[in-house]
Amino acid sequence: MNSVFKFTALAICSAALGLSASAVWAQTHQHAHSQGQSKASTPRTVLPFDEKTWAHALRPAAYLFTTSYCSTCPAAFAVLHKAVQQRKDKPELNAVMMDVAGPQALRHASHFKGMTQMYAFDGFEPAIRQAIDPAWPNVTPYVVLVDAKGHTQRVIGPPTPVMLKRWLAPA
Repeated sequence: MNSVFKFTALAICSAALGLSASAVWAQTHQHAHSQGQSKASTPRTVLPFDEKTWAHALRPAAYLFTTSYCSTCPAAFAVLHKAVQQRKDKPELNAVMMDVAGPQALRHASHFKGMTQMYAFDGFEPAIRQAIDPAWPNVTPYVVLVDAKGHTQRVIGPPTPVMLKRWLAPA
């Protein structure tokens, strides 16, 4: 009976060690999803986004403000990606996570194919939203398109074709 107990304990420890090694490997080797996204196109860092970040926003660029639980945000981002896919001069496509940062935010990066950079709110959320748009009702997806001249268009949900055309018009 004693040898059966030792054998069972040894088997459980071996299995736990194997699972632990698998978990470490999975964390250090992010896989691409079936969308055809390569490792190189997925940002590996999350930059902080605060009230001052918006004042220095790149242009032209699109910013999709999202949360970890927003089910319609990936579809809104796909509209942006499709609009710039065939362009030689691609504007930046950025996702800004409002509720998670760091590794938690990076878990959502695979949902935003074609993303240039991922940001995460860093600071007092109402103040950050106020800096972006005082009239923003804290609903996602919230998209801000910044054209080459610095003009902005804002929309809840995916941008319309007219908005995309205006955003991508030459300076």
